[in-house]
Amino acid sequence: MSHNDLSSKLSILVSLNGLSFYSKLTNATAQEVIKSISFSASHRTEKIEDLLLDVFNKHPELTQKHNEVVVIHHNNLSTFVPTELFDEDFLASYLQYTTKVFETDFIAFDPLPQYQMNTVYIPYVNMNNFFIDFFGSFSYHHSSTILVSKLLEKSANNEQKNMYAHVAENHFEIVIVQNQQLLLYNSFDYQTPEDFIYYILFTAEQLQLDPNNFQLTLLGLVNKNDTIYSICYKYIRNVDLLNSSNKFNNCTETENRQHFILLNS
Repeated sequence: MSHNDLSSKLSILVSLNGLSFYSKLTNATAQEVIKSISFSASHRTEKIEDLLLDVFNKHPELTQKHNEVVVIHHNNLSTFVPTELFDEDFLASYLQYTTKVFETDFIAFDPLPQYQMNTVYIPYVNMNNFFIDFFGSFSYHHSSTILVSKLLEKSANNEQKNMYAHVAENHFEIVIVQNQQLLLYNSFDYQTPEDFIYYILFTAEQLQLDPNNFQLTLLGLVNKNDTIYSICYKYIRNVDLLNSSNKFNNCTETENRQHFILLNS
């Protein structure tokens, strides 16, 4: 088999707390690697480029040659703008109500034409510079673009308002969709399960969703034995984990749910 018959893709999800990556080499035997690496609190004061270099030195899958490299920026510096209100020359103005924007900030956007909107966001420029040096070329997106577009896809022909909570270590995103319409996207920091359920119930109240009726689906870093799941189950009648089997990879259902954004990039 020649190298041209190989198809390989590397997806990397980056945040200030660490990164996760998924490497897939498709040949006679598909080889897949999925890993998460946390930057310990003591190391977070170091230059991000040094932390990334350290990770790349330790994980040969990252330094192999890939046909396609996708970088996903995971932060709360994003917003969605309907296409009819969108103007590429005024990107900063869309973010100024939800985040502190500096004149030096580089602002990017991901078009979502099928849903008539764009994600406007601030990527980690120093990380992108590192990846340019390393890979030469790659594409990048915001995590919310992938999360929201995939959940909108799932909502086709469903007239119910469904709430999704994508759980990470100390923050989570809420997405509410109804038949391919985005009703709400927001991200919250939390320390305890009580914080978590407070934001869920507060958001439900804003959209007049009755905890006895609406469907809450959890994905990300969550399973049925977690206190997050138990507290949601206590206050909301219909709670479920995302059914996340994926015929395009060999990952477990838990991995597909935990790495939903990474594996759908």
